[in-house]
Amino acid sequence: MENKVIQERLHALRTAMKDAGIDFYMMPTADFHNSEYVNDYFKVREYFCNFSGSNGTLLVWQEGAGLWTDGRYFIQADRELEGTKVELFRMLDEGVPTIEEFLKKEMKEGQTLGFDGRVISAMDGKKYEKEMADKQINFAYDKDLAEAIWTDRPAFPAGRVTVLSEELAGKSVDEKLAETRHKLTAEGADSMLLTKLDDLMWLYNIRGCDVECNPVAMSYGFITKDSAVLFIQEKALDDTAKAYFAKKQIQVEPYENIVTYLKEMKDGQNILVDNRYCSYTLYKALAKKQTLIEKKNPTELLKAVKNPVELANMEKIYLKDSLAVTRFIYWLKTNIGKQEITELSAADYLEGLRREIPEFLDLSFPTIAGYQANAAMMHYEATPENYAVLAPEGMLLVDSGGQYLGGTTDITRTIVLGPVSDEIKRHYTMVAVGMLQLSAARWIHGCTGRNLDILARQPLWDMGIDYKCGTGHGVGYILNVHEGPQNLRWRFTDGMVEAVIEEGMDVTNEPGVYVEGSHGIRIENVMIAKNDVKNEYGQFMHFETLTWAPIDMDAIDEQYLTDTTKALLYDYQSKVYEKLSPYLNEEEREWLKKETRVDCS
Repeated sequence: MENKVIQERLHALRTAMKDAGIDFYMMPTADFHNSEYVNDYFKVREYFCNFSGSNGTLLVWQEGAGLWTDGRYFIQADRELEGTKVELFRMLDEGVPTIEEFLKKEMKEGQTLGFDGRVISAMDGKKYEKEMADKQINFAYDKDLAEAIWTDRPAFPAGRVTVLSEELAGKSVDEKLAETRHKLTAEGADSMLLTKLDDLMWLYNIRGCDVECNPVAMSYGFITKDSAVLFIQEKALDDTAKAYFAKKQIQVEPYENIVTYLKEMKDGQNILVDNRYCSYTLYKALAKKQTLIEKKNPTELLKAVKNPVELANMEKIYLKDSLAVTRFIYWLKTNIGKQEITELSAADYLEGLRREIPEFLDLSFPTIAGYQANAAMMHYEATPENYAVLAPEGMLLVDSGGQYLGGTTDITRTIVLGPVSDEIKRHYTMVAVGMLQLSAARWIHGCTGRNLDILARQPLWDMGIDYKCGTGHGVGYILNVHEGPQNLRWRFTDGMVEAVIEEGMDVTNEPGVYVEGSHGIRIENVMIAKNDVKNEYGQFMHFETLTWAPIDMDAIDEQYLTDTTKALLYDYQSKVYEKLSPYLNEEEREWLKKETRVDCS
């Protein structure tokens, strides 16, 4: 079926391109800070192609258009691009060119590549410069061609900023600035341009509301050895925030003044910039007169290692959040088939349970509740126009989380609602085994997620199955649900950071199986890396689990368990019962005892 709306928008874009002398125009999924999740104002790529995933780049030329996205979104992109005449390029699939490879082949010498340089990272902009140098390609990076076409574009975000107390943050802004400056000196830098939103929130001990579910404020920071500047919209600040910045001697400048500020700085400074998050526009503004130290933001690693106050608060919050999820599973299993429950109403019920927690602020991402084949789409989201009604058969995958004063949570459970096939039980059992094996990991300091990833994938690889995403990511503290640099994966592509797992880092553990048209399975816990014994061989480490919600034994086929993996399963289930049962009523407690099979262990 033709999507006339998208085709008309693309026609208008091609006309604007022709008028501007642009041959190819590129639109990524990004804001001015290369954020993973963005405010509606920045959803230009979605406006022009209908694809709503959190990762993807749209490329448009006079004869066609292409969308590049990763394996998490192949099924979703296929559906959303239908009728748009936009071709899907499945990233990392065999024979599929990268965007730069495609441009290098298709662009003619002397043609012009256009993009809004504020939403293209310096890393990508420099890459395109290098790749296209032989063809003498021109770059028009001051063009936001959507501005004139998208007439009902949402307003630029400017939500109110709140100050996080030092008691909750665990460290003052003065301590964090001192740590950051120490790292800058070690890198030979006089100063740093900080553009990554969650790093800015962490450093200045503030939170915002400019991106759905991500408590960040549109801002920039410039840190020197004796000063700290915050570029932020004045209307985002109340008197409390202004007084806080004045007390902490943080200079506040208008958000829109960042380019002028950088251009007017004294020449010849040694400025650290992280090209993954610094925009191409800001990079160009600095590179003409300054010496740039192009390295990773030191704040990213400092933020990733949670301090003792953060860890203590997270432990409390994760227990409360796990209790809400467990009560949701109880409600779902006892009411399925007795009342109408949809993907939407199930997600709403779970949100309601979270809202009963006193520290609750918001969801940490829109809840993914996928029934049966919908669960095969990793980032599926039901809508009022498109949702499934649940029945007492098959499974429901629910990936959800909350923002709390005390932590950010992320948990997935795949819940059996009725009969499932032997194949599904085998898949579910092996996903559970992978998750439990990774939870039980012991390793020596210096390992990265590449070293540990095999523990989760091995049971699935043994069956000739894989999942097209990483196994785990860091989670923020009252911040973004996806946080680096720590992650668990076997493959690192351009721009990805392979970081050593340090004590105090949190990381998700979420293997899965996704069979298009049939089912999706994911089991996700969050863990904290801890130091273990230290001896002549080095510092050994292990994980401590934060998430305590039952694994669904109705989908476990014990013939696929070894003595070791069976012991891991029953140990986890008994701890779930031990930690949660004191907070449950008698009926819920009896249900959980049966659900966890504690009497069978």
